[in-house]
Amino acid sequence: MSVWCWLLIPCLFTSSSAHNDFFTSIGQMSDLLFTEKDLVSSLKDYIRAEEDKLEQIKKWADKLDVLSSAATQDPEGFLGHPVNAFKLMKRLNTEWGELESLVLTDMSDVFISNLTIQRQHFPNDDDQIGAAKALMRLQDTYQLDTSSISSGQLPGLSSLDSHRTTLTVDDCFDLGKVAYLEADYYHTELWMVQALNQLEQGEVSTAVDTVTILDYLSYSVYQQGALQQALHFTRRLLELDPTHQRAIGNLKYFKYQLSKQKKVEQGEAKRQRQESRVQANDYLPERKTYEQLCRGEGVRMSPRRQSRLLCRYHDNNHHPRYVIGPVKEEDEWDRPRIVRYHDIVSDKEMEKVKELAKPRLRRATVHDPQTGKLTTAHYRVSKSAWLGAFEHPVVETINQRIEDITGLDITTAEELQVANYGVGGQYEPHFDFGRKDEPDAFEELGTGNRIATWLLYMSDVAAGGATVFTDVGAAVQPKKGSAVFWYNLYLSGEGDYRTRHAACPVLVGNKWVSNKWIHERGQEFRRRCGLQETD
Repeated sequence: MSVWCWLLIPCLFTSSSAHNDFFTSIGQMSDLLFTEKDLVSSLKDYIRAEEDKLEQIKKWADKLDVLSSAATQDPEGFLGHPVNAFKLMKRLNTEWGELESLVLTDMSDVFISNLTIQRQHFPNDDDQIGAAKALMRLQDTYQLDTSSISSGQLPGLSSLDSHRTTLTVDDCFDLGKVAYLEADYYHTELWMVQALNQLEQGEVSTAVDTVTILDYLSYSVYQQGALQQALHFTRRLLELDPTHQRAIGNLKYFKYQLSKQKKVEQGEAKRQRQESRVQANDYLPERKTYEQLCRGEGVRMSPRRQSRLLCRYHDNNHHPRYVIGPVKEEDEWDRPRIVRYHDIVSDKEMEKVKELAKPRLRRATVHDPQTGKLTTAHYRVSKSAWLGAFEHPVVETINQRIEDITGLDITTAEELQVANYGVGGQYEPHFDFGRKDEPDAFEELGTGNRIATWLLYMSDVAAGGATVFTDVGAAVQPKKGSAVFWYNLYLSGEGDYRTRHAACPVLVGNKWVSNKWIHERGQEFRRRCGLQETD
């Protein structure tokens, strides 16, 4: 190793102590579009005062004016495209700061004052990095190639979609740089190759050149064990810059390593190199199953089982509220039994719930089995808020509807949790109930374990965002206004491990849901036909 040295490449982002997690909620991110539009308007006022001297800034403003005007016509739809959300993060976190530096020598007090005030609410470095990671998460889960993402050609979008946008060379380089700083050389290679391809196709970049990209590429493929390819990229780099000192040292080192490799049995060496060029091992043992279900490649139910899934009108044993107008109930799965209730809430009710929740959306939390307390987790990427029945009649109405339809007592249930999944938003496989190895999971509530889950979809999702049950292979698609319901416990009180489920990453769109977790206390178990002793 003494014959060469990898110099530290300057970091793309500065460190930041705050983490706002804007990228996890499109509901909140839409506010940023209007903020950006206001900033553009303020900037144009400044330009009119000094237009002759600030022609460069005027071009910037015109570009953003067009973008913001289009985006704010349908902010949630616009931000439903993950590339738009990533570029919004990048503009507000990086490019607006560069603009501020440009105008510092002679600026309008009104514009700078406005920008300075608004930047307090802008996404930070962590948010931009999070948006980049979200794109890579979508790339892996839905097996998308970098060219499709870069060109904006995503499943669920037509070629004429008004929200379709593209990534520049600089955008692709930034994505690769994020992966590099995380020592994720697999994605570093993918995005640096995409940046290189776009440069070679004639796209112009003012921030990065071919030499820099090749520098990253040679190192990332070397780290994955591909010495021959690392040598290839290094030679290409030296053709462009023969004086590049690091590349000169690397060339010698790679040649030395290849000569050593030839002394090893060729078949074994080839096998080792091939095996190393894959993604790093994942902590989630069911990752493959989870992602297959998200892509719609899950287990198919046999025709015989499928024939037993029925649709019916449900009045919960002639409940007074539903004798005349029963609800539409559909079987989604048989073991465990998962049912969907269609048209269970109105658009007006859903919009009110979103309105109530939006101001208080915070990064969603999970129960830590070690401490028994709530904490954020990297495997749950969404924002949520809790709504009590006392806060608005619509919340009380929804709670009462859940009780009437399920026949379960909700006086001991948790408050209505509203969640908004943004770019790449997901919740990896988990159980809703507390297991034996975490007996204190819901101790502070004093209401026993979670007997059942009610999941209400408050938006349609153009692509992705399914609720999947990894143990049995079920996949439930979001449908606005419908709710799915299942029991988490057997009649004995034992947990039903088949209910392990996950929220797939949102590929295109904006996913709003609300959950009602119903607890044991107050329920008469043997009167609940949905519970089973064994299966």
